[in-house]
Amino acid sequence: MFSYKTFFEQVTLKDKIMESIICIDGVVGAGKTTLGEILCQSLDISFFKEPVDNNPLLEKFYHNQSRYSFPMQVYFLNKRFKMLKEAAQLSGCIMDRSIYGDVIFARLLQEGGNMLQEEYDLYEELLMNMLEHAARPRLMIYLDITVENAIKRIQRRGRAYEQIVPQDYWARLNEHYTAYFNHYNFSDILRIDVNDLNFVDSEEDKKTIIRIIENHLEPQTA
Repeated sequence: MFSYKTFFEQVTLKDKIMESIICIDGVVGAGKTTLGEILCQSLDISFFKEPVDNNPLLEKFYHNQSRYSFPMQVYFLNKRFKMLKEAAQLSGCIMDRSIYGDVIFARLLQEGGNMLQEEYDLYEELLMNMLEHAARPRLMIYLDITVENAIKRIQRRGRAYEQIVPQDYWARLNEHYTAYFNHYNFSDILRIDVNDLNFVDSEEDKKTIIRIIENHLEPQTA
């Protein structure tokens, strides 16, 4: 597998911390969007949702990854950089995924043979150029979940284009996420095991995860 340790050693970020930005990341099905919506209401701040809705390439990608991997990654990268610039102007926001972890999917696709090495090299050059102009988020929240539980949630929400994806893809994605966040050093990070948390349907679990995050943020605002 690609060395994420080497990736983090090569990235140049500004030392400045953007106190307004909290990022949420985790594999597909972990609950990022739901948690983002909960937090933006609880903390009364804006929410930057991942650019999945109205994405003209996403469904095509799931049906033909080798054809659409590169343009889709460039699409996401461009949108995430634009969102980061907009978010930096706000007093507070939650970001559902972000430019900081965008490389995970690109490496997965390149290693799986769905993105040419030349395409990945161009993608990485674009990413590095953008990150040179990015500061660090206040906090990265990583939602940790097993592949089995993530797949159950993917099946339950029923997006047609996700149902055709082989389980091996989700397993490899989870491996990349684990490797990436084992070396993540861009900012403060809060890891939350969400395997036994159902903050979609359970008010108690919703209160629990809000409390975990607010307790983590409190010392920084005291």
